[in-house]
Amino acid sequence: MKFTLEFLKTEAGAGFILGLSALIAVIWANSPWAAIYFDFINAHIPVQIGTFVEDKSVLKWTKEGLMAIFFFVVGLEIKYEIFRGELSNPKKLALPVLGAIGGMAAPALVYVALNAGLPGGDLRGWSVPMATDIAFALAVFAVVGRGLPDSLRVFLLTLAIVDDLGAVLVIGLFYSSGINLLMCLWIAGLLAVMGLAKYALRDHARGLKAVYLVLFIATWALSLKAGLATSLTAVAAAFMVTLDAPARGEESLLKTIMHDLHTPVSYGIVPFFAFVASGFSFAGMSFASLADPRMLGVALGLFVGKQIGVFGLAWLAIRLKIARAPENSGWAALYGVSLLCGIGFTMSLFLGALAFADHAESAQNAIKLGVITGSLLSACAGAIVLSRRRIAS
Repeated sequence: MKFTLEFLKTEAGAGFILGLSALIAVIWANSPWAAIYFDFINAHIPVQIGTFVEDKSVLKWTKEGLMAIFFFVVGLEIKYEIFRGELSNPKKLALPVLGAIGGMAAPALVYVALNAGLPGGDLRGWSVPMATDIAFALAVFAVVGRGLPDSLRVFLLTLAIVDDLGAVLVIGLFYSSGINLLMCLWIAGLLAVMGLAKYALRDHARGLKAVYLVLFIATWALSLKAGLATSLTAVAAAFMVTLDAPARGEESLLKTIMHDLHTPVSYGIVPFFAFVASGFSFAGMSFASLADPRMLGVALGLFVGKQIGVFGLAWLAIRLKIARAPENSGWAALYGVSLLCGIGFTMSLFLGALAFADHAESAQNAIKLGVITGSLLSACAGAIVLSRRRIAS
């Protein structure tokens, strides 16, 4: 029991549960009981809070509801890293930021190149291979990266955080539709109140937490009515949380909230999203399905585009002395970490659900197959390279 608890607290444990959830979904979706799985994720649940009324499926509530909490935590992490962590140090920032830029641009270009003008091609999925799954990538590194310098983990973590910020911007710019400007003004007002609340409740941490909770729920509900991506407003709400500590010598309130939410998000929300979003049926698929441009675009975007973009731009930045290489690490180790950046998984599935919302099941299945294939190839290749690097050192 002690081993189990210690294992669950590690990044490897979180990644294991995430992968297991996706595996169960795929197996269940192709079993004799597949109808139960699909009936569950497509079951509609009406929600009413005062005058707020919405009726969505379990899959959509997970994507637009539970995942908003995930993006709130992502926003907290980004804010902390910008003001107190790795992103606050310009010398350490250059390499992962440039790597992240390359790791977003190259996969999108690979996808577009494989889908432009081809039969069955669909350019709407260009954003899907841009993402890196922090939890999964760090989990693989935790397993195979023992003995490697911690600077590599910091590089991977910082790059993934910048990558997440890029994904949030993409969601806000391309996946918010039919925007209601009046509702947006209400959201802006609530966010302003959220930012100013720390002055009125400076000495009341519990009261401030309660205010944050109520205003977060309010901005989330208004986001659905305003046509804004809930992930975008969740990150904006996170940036309103104060970095101040309740008392001298105590941890900042932002970090306290981040710690409070880490376990339910890592071991509950994200695995549940992987479970409801990963399942797809192999029925009707053939070897021809592997030639689907959408599937190939995502899979090769993650496996080929990510490593070329991340490692290529990082190599160039180091050669031009724009940035410094991670301490005590060589090119092989940096390349191994670049491969791990191709594990898109949760974030890629999320972007895929947005890009192909309400489209044919065949399109969604092609994207899911591409995400799983590209992520697995990246995880296996990265693990092999880093394991060999560890043995050699």
